[in-house]
Amino acid sequence: MQIPLQITFRDLEHSDAIEKAVREKAEKLDQFTQIMSCRVVIGMINKHQHKGTLYQVSIDLTVPGKEIMVSRDHGIDHSHEDIYVAIRDSFDAARRQLQDHHRISHHKVKVHKVPPHGRVSELFAGEGYGRIETADGRSVYFHQNSVLNDEFSGLDVGTEVRFSEEQGNEGPQASSVQRVGKHHIAG
Repeated sequence: MQIPLQITFRDLEHSDAIEKAVREKAEKLDQFTQIMSCRVVIGMINKHQHKGTLYQVSIDLTVPGKEIMVSRDHGIDHSHEDIYVAIRDSFDAARRQLQDHHRISHHKVKVHKVPPHGRVSELFAGEGYGRIETADGRSVYFHQNSVLNDEFSGLDVGTEVRFSEEQGNEGPQASSVQRVGKHHIAG
């Protein structure tokens, strides 16, 4: 950390053991990305209809390009009667946010590739093939054996389809052709 860790006790006596637990958790966060500053506030929550003491741990982290804040009202979560559980839960939430930030900033976010789609532009049912006009205006050949679920006979000119494209002997061709529609699932 570039700026030393700041720990504040609010409505609570300072404790070396609690401070040590917070410092250990904060050091583990530094492995995900460079933390420029970290401020932790530990306090008690006063609930009038609750008999035990509940603890709240707020964390404010500054990392390159983002400020991450963890501050939750855990309601009447009896596990937070244990200050170490409250510390653990808050640092776990901060860790998840840091991991998400790291994945996004390093472009490691999963992108679900949408299969190509188009419309049947020509259909030669007697010969068992047709052509698909893609969204970008290209023409792609397909054979009846490439149509999933034996639905070649259900295709018409203008039917919207999704497909996988590959290079065939005569140019681009579609495989795994699947109708797109109200009763068809496009994967």
